[in-house]
Amino acid sequence: MRHTPSYIVTDPDEVKRLIRGNAWATIVSNTAKGLVASHYPVILEEDREGISIVSHVGRPDDRALELGQHEVMVIIQGPHGYVSPSWYGDKPAVPTWNHVTAHLYGVPEILSDEENWRVLSELVSHFEHKLPEPKLLEDNEEYGRRIVSGTVGFRMLVTRFEARSKLSQDKPADVVDNVMTELEHGANYAHPDLAAEMHRVHGGAASATTGSGSGSDSHTAEATDAATATPRIPES
Repeated sequence: MRHTPSYIVTDPDEVKRLIRGNAWATIVSNTAKGLVASHYPVILEEDREGISIVSHVGRPDDRALELGQHEVMVIIQGPHGYVSPSWYGDKPAVPTWNHVTAHLYGVPEILSDEENWRVLSELVSHFEHKLPEPKLLEDNEEYGRRIVSGTVGFRMLVTRFEARSKLSQDKPADVVDNVMTELEHGANYAHPDLAAEMHRVHGGAASATTGSGSGSDSHTAEATDAATATPRIPES
């Protein structure tokens, strides 16, 4: 991930917030046979110190990923979308892509069958609780356990992460306002979730924008890979 200083996120709480809101993750493993990627939902373990996620894979993905044998990368992708140069007014500009993304690194711990059952029950409950009549895994335990037997659960304590929140921090207030308006109400590239992320960073009014300095400073930053240390979280 490009380490542009204006966009780097170092706060673990911000990464936790991203995980909570974006459960669908990509697991990338550098195996003896080369790179392997799989896609599964993850949830945050709120009662653990640091950043800890739990999930499962379907057999035989555990073997394909060499799960538990070495470090893997889990990618969390938040809201992202196209930003047109036409939204910048008459200023010279090029297209870009705003996004919020985190790369999480750690060695997965394989869960016991019972802990896998508990984690999968919590995963189902996490999403079902919003429905008026939730269908929980334990409602039909015999069937549920038969399905769960085809999965392998894991916990990953995140030992380091790289995160980036690129949300027009290098742009002047009027441009930020235009971008947010287009993302909220535009006819072609509307993305309300991305607009909400921008409002969260820039505040209710774009005049409270940019803690990243002038555009020229930002362009210099974009052109230079900063020696920004990757945040590390002590293992518990």
